[in-house]
Amino acid sequence: MVVLYQYNHYQRASFLNFTGGMASGFYETVNSTTNYFGLRNMNDSLMAENARLRSQMLNAYYQNGFTQTSINDSLYKQQYEYISANVVNNSVGKRNNYITIDKGSAHGIKPDMGVISSSGVVGIVTSVSEHFATIRSALNANTKISCMIQKNNAFGSLEWNGDDPKFSSMKYVNKHVPITTNDEVVTSNFSMLFPQGLPVGRVYSHSIDAGDNFHAIKVELYTDFSTLKNVYVIRNIFKEEQATLQNSLKGDH
Repeated sequence: MVVLYQYNHYQRASFLNFTGGMASGFYETVNSTTNYFGLRNMNDSLMAENARLRSQMLNAYYQNGFTQTSINDSLYKQQYEYISANVVNNSVGKRNNYITIDKGSAHGIKPDMGVISSSGVVGIVTSVSEHFATIRSALNANTKISCMIQKNNAFGSLEWNGDDPKFSSMKYVNKHVPITTNDEVVTSNFSMLFPQGLPVGRVYSHSIDAGDNFHAIKVELYTDFSTLKNVYVIRNIFKEEQATLQNSLKGDH
């Protein structure tokens, strides 16, 4: 092979082209792999930054209702924190769908935390290990999320009927409340899991059956569960305090 390489110009050129092609392919593979992990790290950084910014939004704060004379006190105190996570498993075609994310108790995640995407609501945390958590998707017959019609604050419950992953139902909205197509549906202040006003979807259709006291509302969801990759888990800092108070009233009549 050495003789051919040294004295046969044609085969020498062929050899150099062959080895050059191999080297080129190798470096392209290395470059593609490096770019992949670089983009993944960049995406994780952007998610973390988005989580930080969401935690600074006004609806993440609780208004005290009074001001203090001390310069260190504020009218607002933070009530919600956001933890970014990546989806590692997801289903949309079942009656009861679940999502798995790559964050767990080591990152501050606990059961019964609300989960959203950049588009809208996603679901509720059910089980947690050290580095992972499962979410009961909004596309689950057992998931109920308190929401309201944004224009008039009429509240109801978002409940999936198991049909189409792009749509859900809003139940228990009184028939006397005016509803129109394309009305915005957002999270309500009755939930301890989500801040008020987060996007849910829009009214796609509505009707009232004879003798029924509530609207039958079909909601087009803003979250596309079939392409879901990144989510934010919401920690309500005041949740335990509110739950303890409300549970103490259950024995009263």
